[in-house]
Amino acid sequence: MSAPSAGNLIVISGPSGAGKTTLLKRLYAECPGLKASVSATTRSPRPGERDGVDYHFLSPEEFERKRQAGEFLESCEVFGRGAWYGTLESEVAPSLAAGKSIVLEIDVQGAMSVLERYPDALTIFVHPGSLDELRRRLSQRGTDSQEAIERRMEVARRELDAADRYRYQVLNDDVARAVREICEIVGSPKV
Repeated sequence: MSAPSAGNLIVISGPSGAGKTTLLKRLYAECPGLKASVSATTRSPRPGERDGVDYHFLSPEEFERKRQAGEFLESCEVFGRGAWYGTLESEVAPSLAAGKSIVLEIDVQGAMSVLERYPDALTIFVHPGSLDELRRRLSQRGTDSQEAIERRMEVARRELDAADRYRYQVLNDDVARAVREICEIVGSPKV
């Protein structure tokens, strides 16, 4: 298999509970040449998080100034939490210009915004298989209240309805297989 194409923008989306974080950790370890984009946020750092590594931590005022100046490819306020998240153009453009492939893990709305500026972006939707499987995964995590799970399920229904807008869909019913499939899609040999 050939080396990864230079300067690919790869957008990965899927509902909460689809296993994106697990897939991406394995993807970066097993598929060379991919770099994660570091998102910006207005929320406070959690213990152990580092600015510029885990997120670019911005004050609400700085985030809004950058948003008004058009410096974000996409941004949104997370419902019910009051924190803003977004992808800075300055995080993506230099990597692409240097011929590096960069991965954005963003929601469906953000992906559609990115496609307006980068219509050739490689879009991959991570599918949990079914809404029943998704509900099982969310419940099994034990991190959300029943009310939060219901909110996530409502968002997931809308996101699953948009899956056909992505160039590729990957079923995450087996992590190793799903990682291999994504590596093949992005043209990166698995190590």
